[in-house]
Amino acid sequence: MKKIWFSLALVFFSVHLSHAQEDGAELVKRAGQALNAYNMDPVNNSAKLAEGMYLIEKSMEIPEVRTMVTAWFTKGDIYFARLESDLRKMQLDPNAPLAGDNDALVAFEAYKIIYNASQKPNEKSLALRGIGEVQGTLVQIGRSKFEKKEYEKSFLSLQASLESHHILKENGLPSVLDGPQQLEDQIYITGLSAILSSRCPDAMVLFDQLYNVGTDRPEVYEGLFNCKLQLGDEAGAERILSEGREKFPKDPGLLFAEINQYLKAGKLHELTTRLEQAIELEPNNISLYVTLGNVYDNLYQSASQNNDAPNENAYFEKAKEYYSRALLRDPKNLDANYALGSLYYNKAALRTQQMNSLPEDFSSKGLEKLNEIRNEVLGLFDQSLPYFKKAENIDPNDINTLIALTEIYSRKDDLVISAEMRNRLEVVKGGGKNISSYFHVP
Repeated sequence: MKKIWFSLALVFFSVHLSHAQEDGAELVKRAGQALNAYNMDPVNNSAKLAEGMYLIEKSMEIPEVRTMVTAWFTKGDIYFARLESDLRKMQLDPNAPLAGDNDALVAFEAYKIIYNASQKPNEKSLALRGIGEVQGTLVQIGRSKFEKKEYEKSFLSLQASLESHHILKENGLPSVLDGPQQLEDQIYITGLSAILSSRCPDAMVLFDQLYNVGTDRPEVYEGLFNCKLQLGDEAGAERILSEGREKFPKDPGLLFAEINQYLKAGKLHELTTRLEQAIELEPNNISLYVTLGNVYDNLYQSASQNNDAPNENAYFEKAKEYYSRALLRDPKNLDANYALGSLYYNKAALRTQQMNSLPEDFSSKGLEKLNEIRNEVLGLFDQSLPYFKKAENIDPNDINTLIALTEIYSRKDDLVISAEMRNRLEVVKGGGKNISSYFHVP
């Protein structure tokens, strides 16, 4: 008895599948009829295109339909028809929107499914024709999306255009990317859109193609460097950066990538020459002067701690030179003002440490030495003050500037200004804001 019920269930299931397939086939047929009606008179039958799109999407909800070549042809043709309609409107009005943001991609995927799945030469041939017709629009839309900074959508369309190129060439058919330069440009912009849409693995596949044929684009090396670094391949990143710098020594992107690497690694001596090169390329970039000043500042402090007097003085003067060059270009630059003030302040702090480490000597000679250093310290604080005042005038809420001013006026025994700076510092630390600056510096 159980076997009889089981066989009846199988019969019912097969009948159900048959009905589903028939219903799906009917929907596909009606979708095709709607598309034909639209194609016969696009102006008066525009509603038929929307009807066909609704019917084909409804049919695709039935699993059996997704195995039907006719369904995929109908879907590809319907989406391509809407795409062509939108492109005609855009010829009259460049600002006209696309009704479907990815119609070209949907049409391409439909034709590709037929090309990959069908064993019938005539069906493959029709699929290839569809792929060839939609390829140019994939390129156009991908580049348009790139210009609009819609990088994810740009990548998907551009990647499909490259995929379509490979399919067409495998079958000896013409492609809009047949020119070597056209293909290289397309690979490059596709890789760039991949990077900008956080798709480093995809970008590396594309940029590797260009790298392997000896590209003359330094951006390819920069892209590979950044992606290898992002994916944790530090050795590979360093290798590609080194190759890029050797091949394109004057490229700013690769130079700045190397500078950032050296900054991260604390390679101060190497940084000086790279930053000087960068300044030659971008003489109005204030941050480069400040950064190079910071490098020499760090070298100065290291030399001072190691009692390397000749280099100590040389590095101090170099730091002062680059901070001053920054201020010549922009006197109101907060970082440069603070940095130059800190240079004198830190030298005063180092001299204070040296003074405190002196052995107790109350002889006239010992006291004279002590007073000499103390006066030097106060003189250095006085030299730092104009720059800290300017920094406070530029930004009255900069914590580091307020700390330095509090300390300096405390050491100068100026209790009024010291207290004022301390109060302003507490305001900022408490999450508040000083409405205006204390020092009015021109």
